[in-house]
Amino acid sequence: MQPAHKRTFWACFLGWVLDAMDVQFFAFIIPTLMTVWGMSKAQAGIIGTSALVASALGGVVAGLLADRIGRVKVLKLAILWFSLFTGLSAFTNGFHQLLVTRSLQGIGFGGEWAAGAILIGEVVDKRIRGRAVGSVQSGWPVGYAIAALLYWGLYSVLPEATAWRVLFLVGILPGLLVLWMRRNVDESEAFEAASASNEKRGFVGTFALIFSPGVFRLTGLASLMAAGALGGNYTILTWLVTYLRQSQGLTVSMTSVFLGVNIVGSFVGYVGMAYLSDGLGRRKTFALSAAGATLTVLAYTRLHLTSAELLVLGFPLGLFQSGIVSGMGACFTELFPAQIRGTAGGFSYNFGRGIGALVPAAVGITSTSLGLAPSIGMWAALAYVLVFIVAIFLPETRNKELEVHV
Repeated sequence: MQPAHKRTFWACFLGWVLDAMDVQFFAFIIPTLMTVWGMSKAQAGIIGTSALVASALGGVVAGLLADRIGRVKVLKLAILWFSLFTGLSAFTNGFHQLLVTRSLQGIGFGGEWAAGAILIGEVVDKRIRGRAVGSVQSGWPVGYAIAALLYWGLYSVLPEATAWRVLFLVGILPGLLVLWMRRNVDESEAFEAASASNEKRGFVGTFALIFSPGVFRLTGLASLMAAGALGGNYTILTWLVTYLRQSQGLTVSMTSVFLGVNIVGSFVGYVGMAYLSDGLGRRKTFALSAAGATLTVLAYTRLHLTSAELLVLGFPLGLFQSGIVSGMGACFTELFPAQIRGTAGGFSYNFGRGIGALVPAAVGITSTSLGLAPSIGMWAALAYVLVFIVAIFLPETRNKELEVHV
């Protein structure tokens, strides 16, 4: 990559890191709020799902704006937005207040992907698009790891009733990244080439194009792919800490160790599957990841495994759950022309996110009768089977030249 492209890469990568850090804070504090507030598992699932549903709305709006005012401007606005509302979550005093701040935080969370994935996909060469976009998305487990370290550090030195508020306050810091981006990240040439026609068409006209006869099938397939991949991924991200602490009886320190193995697997999945998608193709990589994720999550939650076996299995669990997500940014960039790329990619990913966001809530609801582990396994496996089916019908886009107009 050229120097300007490298700066864009690191801006998008850090955006993912900080986005993940802010989002994952909630998963760590669920057990604390169950004690401090008496919050139920169902309420925790509702907060998690509400934030994800709001992120779907944010992603759709951000996609439209990215096609109108630019990928870079929307990326900066999204980072500022999710940082602000993560910090404000520290001052909440009950379920309903946290539901509001986390839902608003979700709007910026969704917007970050819509702008960042399209931006990096447009600026790199087609031969490395899969590994470049996937490597950017590997910032998610890095942010997850930072959240885990902050959780371990703050909970080690502060009472739980205080530590969770400090954790959320740290979430304000990502806003500082925008100061660096103002001077170092340029808009993509693809956006500049398509922006004039979008200004004439307007928001409604641009949005309508993603449902036009030649595009609607692609929009539908991409949305179903995102629904399955993110439904399974968010289920594990939302409930893994609670599963380890309550179902397995692990301490905070041991939970951090188990998460560490899962996070390393996740990082390897993002990068490894990104390279594989450039070599093997997008469809085959999706299918392979989905099959692996289905088998692994069922084994993790349904088999009676020792602690050592669970620890080891956390690596492939993270690898496959993230391997699916890794390829979506490049694939969605290649599926749609620049004229509607932000709108179509943002809608597909985030409409799918909205549907997938229902899965963590379903886990919380069915865990009352089925138990937490069986609920996680059942719902996550169903989500990953959907990904496998969609991969059969999805067109192969590896090495595709990016189109400008519909």
